[in-house]
Amino acid sequence: MARYLDQRLKMRHFRVIAAISSHASLLNASNALRLTQPALSRSLQEIEDILGVKLYDRHSKGVRETRYGVALNESAKIILAELSRLDNALDRLTQDSSIMVTVGALPVAAVGVMPGVIARLNDEHDELRVRLVQGMTDELIPNLSAGRLDLIVGRLYEPAIPDGLIRETLYYEPIWLMARPDNPIFEGEGPTLERLAACKLALPTVNSLLGQEIDELLIQMGFEPSSPIRSSSLGFIREMMQSSEVVSIMPRLMLAGDLLRGSIRVCPLPIPTPSRPAGIIYRNDTPLPPSAQVLIQALKTYVAAALGDPLAA
Repeated sequence: MARYLDQRLKMRHFRVIAAISSHASLLNASNALRLTQPALSRSLQEIEDILGVKLYDRHSKGVRETRYGVALNESAKIILAELSRLDNALDRLTQDSSIMVTVGALPVAAVGVMPGVIARLNDEHDELRVRLVQGMTDELIPNLSAGRLDLIVGRLYEPAIPDGLIRETLYYEPIWLMARPDNPIFEGEGPTLERLAACKLALPTVNSLLGQEIDELLIQMGFEPSSPIRSSSLGFIREMMQSSEVVSIMPRLMLAGDLLRGSIRVCPLPIPTPSRPAGIIYRNDTPLPPSAQVLIQALKTYVAAALGDPLAA
């Protein structure tokens, strides 16, 4: 049976289906779309009339997709995602690549390094526009491959499957000890396991990849902290260190700005730790725009300054 869907279905229909399937509720979908529930119900009825099938079954808690609803929702998501991709592509094409750079930043780089890099760019290249997208590796890599990002900054992980992207190491971010410069942990011979055991620690939560890495290091040291403070908020951990004798264990550039200002001091742990290479990821089939090259140079200079290079500072 010919339904001529390309002539009869409209974009608003796909938005309605995506919203209903996402929320599994006509009421919640209507709120998300800012429509009245009767208007949403009329649109749904219109779509079902066009297709000649039932898309949802009602139940006490909302609605459930039929097999036809599942099929239409999959198509709706693809169509809406493609439109979003086109919107971003057109947006990028209207920007002069010499003054616009879109950067994906992994968590440590986004918090610890990129604020200082962008601040310096604002001072030295006020015509440059930086769009920062924070995410995890598996979120950012597809956007880089699709051309929605110019480059990614952060920890460099070896891909499980070769992806043809270039990974260039610019610095290392081993997990070190950090605290306020006048913290007693730095006195005399410096940090030891005994001194560390006597400290109050503030650590990232273990449900994060970083928190798990840190806990593995503690296990390797044969060290089990007594009731550490756990938080997913870097701002909270930073304030605890600044306002007390709390010590933390994190990547040494997690607080790069504080290192430069002298309000935080870092030092190695009492055992050898992995180097954890970090830097940039970019495509090998497309030259980096001039704006990205300017940002990379600013990144190198800023990181060198944070790590104690007097010329970079």
